[in-house]
Amino acid sequence: MTTSFPVTTGQRFRHASALAGSLALALSLAFAGPLRAADDPVLAKVNGAEIKKSDVAMAEEELGASLAQMDPATKDENVLSFLIDMKIVGKAAEDKKIADGEEFKKRLAFARNRLLMDSLLASEGKAATTPEAMKKVYEEAAKQITGEQEVRARHILVETEDEAKAVKAELDKGADFAELAKKKSKDPGSADGGDLGFFTKEQMVPEFSTVAFALEPGKISDPVKSQFGWHIIKVEEKRSRKAPDFEQVKAQIEQYVTRKAQAEYVAKLRTEAKVERLDQPAADAKPADAAKPSDSKMAPPAKK
Repeated sequence: MTTSFPVTTGQRFRHASALAGSLALALSLAFAGPLRAADDPVLAKVNGAEIKKSDVAMAEEELGASLAQMDPATKDENVLSFLIDMKIVGKAAEDKKIADGEEFKKRLAFARNRLLMDSLLASEGKAATTPEAMKKVYEEAAKQITGEQEVRARHILVETEDEAKAVKAELDKGADFAELAKKKSKDPGSADGGDLGFFTKEQMVPEFSTVAFALEPGKISDPVKSQFGWHIIKVEEKRSRKAPDFEQVKAQIEQYVTRKAQAEYVAKLRTEAKVERLDQPAADAKPADAAKPSDSKMAPPAKK
């Protein structure tokens, strides 16, 4: 069972760290520095306009999921063909003065502002992810985790109390818990003999956790009702939880530090900006929730 690492985030600005489509690749190329001609060869020309390897990479990033099932050669060929068509159609659009339309100008302005926002927030996030900052977050979170009790348990989940009592009766007569779970339990994990792995109290619904953490290893509970049905629980083991190694959660910590820095930076800018909400009365206007990061703990959803 994967250990969860507690993090916090400014909910409204989660999207700020996820650079979308071609804007994302444009930004990564900008930070990577200029490419040498040998690293960025021209792959095609359309009416004299060049299409380079970097253009193909950018398009692949934007097209994303639609290319996922293609092998590399097919993918590159399809993307290059797409870019050729785009150049041709783009030139035709210019000839028809599409760029002079108000709708086009609005979309272009939006795309420009989005790229500016993403570029600046990426820069702020990158600057914040120093080794010292990440280590500090790790150490603070590790203190919260270390010593917390975990339980490893199995369970058998059935629809009714009568079914649960019948299962308990079989167990009292010596039936193997894991084998009975495979036969009787409606839980998707029944194939593993009802094994739930290690979990903390917060990771399970209260009715389940209360009983599981009260049982001694090797003991089996009476029927327990929850929103999912009726459970018979067997505790296998108890232990004090240990924090995962830094390297194991490094990517998660980096993401947290990045998002937190971005949310705080946006909040700072909002306090300095004059924002007028014309869609609601001034007396009803409230500061956006995004102005301060949430301090809530991210935890896995309650299990059955």
